Amino acid sequence: MALFAAGFVLFVTLSHASAQDMRVAEVTPADLPVQLAQAREPAPQPKLTPELLAAYVARQQAIKTFSAFDVPQTGSVTTGMLSAYVDSHANPALAAIDTLEGAAPKSSLTADVLANYATRRFVPTIKKVTVANHERLCLTQAIYHEARGESDNGQWAVANIIINRAMSNRYPTTMCGVVYQTTGGTHCQFSFACDGRSDMGTERAAWNKANKIADAAFGEFQHGQRPDVLPKSALFYHAKSVNPGWSNTFREVAQIGAHVFYSPKRAADITQ
Repeated sequence: MALFAAGFVLFVTLSHASAQDMRVAEVTPADLPVQLAQAREPAPQPKLTPELLAAYVARQQAIKTFSAFDVPQTGSVTTGMLSAYVDSHANPALAAIDTLEGAAPKSSLTADVLANYATRRFVPTIKKVTVANHERLCLTQAIYHEARGESDNGQWAVANIIINRAMSNRYPTTMCGVVYQTTGGTHCQFSFACDGRSDMGTERAAWNKANKIADAAFGEFQHGQRPDVLPKSALFYHAKSVNPGWSNTFREVAQIGAHVFYSPKRAADITQ
């Protein structure tokens, strides 16, 4: 026992001594490349002079007070007004214009051209977003009420019909216009639009799915595209549980889930 204890003390002593002899290698950061070091140096600031301060204040006042809708109908648009307009309506997409091959020279962007655009065609971004959200909502409502029990393809097919109609000159050009179109002022193209009940969905999972499909489909529509579930000629459909008389006058192109889809028989009736 005494021999074991002596051995244990010797082991601990040697271990402690070995631990004291350990050294951790020193690590120093590598020198920064000259170019990187120069890039990290703060840029020199211009000297603040009374002239510079006055120009800055005048510029900020022009930006805050300028509005495209306050441009007078008579008189010319000044360079200062145009400059303030650009600063207060910054759009990253405009930067890509100069890189386009064959783009018009900057000299063609005159005060008269910009003034005409601002008074006739300019739409504030907030209004564009509001309209787009409303369009998505109408498409979501149609998908939800017409096909919420269908597969993904079945719901995409309904969205396909609506977008095909919007891209045809036979129907309104918007999602809401197609979905809520009436015939003779009383008959709705989609039955849920005329049932007198709220068009907002009550089944959360089904509504979220319809909204997701509507968002993707409307994104394609905004870029001039359409879902490829059905041919672009497909403009009509009905549930398999009914047999409307008008179906005999059209050409069946697909059956997906509980719906049958049709195109006009004559090419002249497909006005894209």
